[in-house]
Amino acid sequence: MTSTLEQRMDAFRRLDEVKLTFARRDWFPGTSGNLSIKLTDDPLHFAVTASGKDKTKLSAEDYLIVDQDSRPVEETSLKPSAETMIHAVVYKKIPTAGACFHVHTVANNLVSELYFNQGAFSIQGQELIKGLGIWEENARISVPIVENFADIPKLAAAIEEVISPDVPGVLIRNHGIYAWGGNDFEAKRHLESFEFLFEYHLRWLQLRHVAVSE
Repeated sequence: MTSTLEQRMDAFRRLDEVKLTFARRDWFPGTSGNLSIKLTDDPLHFAVTASGKDKTKLSAEDYLIVDQDSRPVEETSLKPSAETMIHAVVYKKIPTAGACFHVHTVANNLVSELYFNQGAFSIQGQELIKGLGIWEENARISVPIVENFADIPKLAAAIEEVISPDVPGVLIRNHGIYAWGGNDFEAKRHLESFEFLFEYHLRWLQLRHVAVSE
């Protein structure tokens, strides 16, 4: 089943909303980050941000449609974001994912570096874990962390190896986070929850250090 023009324009509109929301939070330094919304499963087609665009602004050439191999499905002068292959991996490995968002923040970079040697960032008992759809009392999550390989196929393969439906996100060391959900609303909620958890943990570490020092 192929996507219709109406579906595509609706996906572009929803990506605009998410993009501007995240841009206001300074989650796209430079032209970094990328966003996608899945349109169809078979064949896999998804709308994704075009490469090198200023994500604080809107234009008629911000997105394009690509297939499971990250290739444009129509003739276009636009290039998909460099890490589009990672979005494809998420959609293939997590079939329930309907949107995938990637941002760079100071908090997620610091957490990814602090806990890289452990292979994951773990946190327990924090209220915003519920924002990830995990409602168990005193729940514990572990967000996998992969090396920041410059070779994108190698990076995508590393991500494919560690992601699972249990935790809707993966950190890349000193790079950023990919978070996904069943739709754009859910993916946004998951990303916001992750970022809160990272920021909370870093501030907790600072306060604990001050308390110990005193």
